[in-house]
Amino acid sequence: MIQILTLLPVLILAACASRYPAPPSPDDPRYAPVSSWQQPPARVADGAIYQQATAINLYQRRAHRLGDVLTINLNEATSATKSSGTSFSRDSSANVGNSTLLGNVFDTTTGVNGGSEFDGSANSDQSNQLLGNITVTVTDVLPNGLLEVRGEKWLQINRGSEFIRISGLVRTADIAPDNTIESSRVADVRIAYSGTGTLADSNEPGLLSRFFVSNWWPL
Repeated sequence: MIQILTLLPVLILAACASRYPAPPSPDDPRYAPVSSWQQPPARVADGAIYQQATAINLYQRRAHRLGDVLTINLNEATSATKSSGTSFSRDSSANVGNSTLLGNVFDTTTGVNGGSEFDGSANSDQSNQLLGNITVTVTDVLPNGLLEVRGEKWLQINRGSEFIRISGLVRTADIAPDNTIESSRVADVRIAYSGTGTLADSNEPGLLSRFFVSNWWPL
């Protein structure tokens, strides 16, 4: 009994630590701005007025180069519903008739009946919606022309912080003339929206609550 009481705090801490990773940080290098910009072609002094190295397209305002910025309009809505049910029953019986010993009949009639039933059902509904916009940076241009974009937005509100992170692949043909694109057109998109601070911590369950809903609790 003493050993069980000694191990109980360790089990509680292990169950809590395995389910909740470390909070995010705004200094994540994976979402840092691009620092190595693509160098323009070397200027060739051929005497012409037009120089390709310093040329600017007057009509091309869409992101298409390394380091260009692009605004993503977030319009994500998901809904999922799941239900399941299980039921089974089992009946069993055993009967023993009269027995005979040395020509004498004895009444040993015995009957045993047994049965069991189980009914279970579960329902789960989940829906999410995320609206807004975030401006990201082109971090790479793939050989097939796809743009790899990545960026984040941090908001400091009172005693907490909220952040949005997004990364994915964009086709230049899907970019609107105003240099925006819908989030539904971003391939392999990764969107994270969360927060840190007092408000975020208030939504977290306590240590004992985490233990009782974890796989460590035997019941």
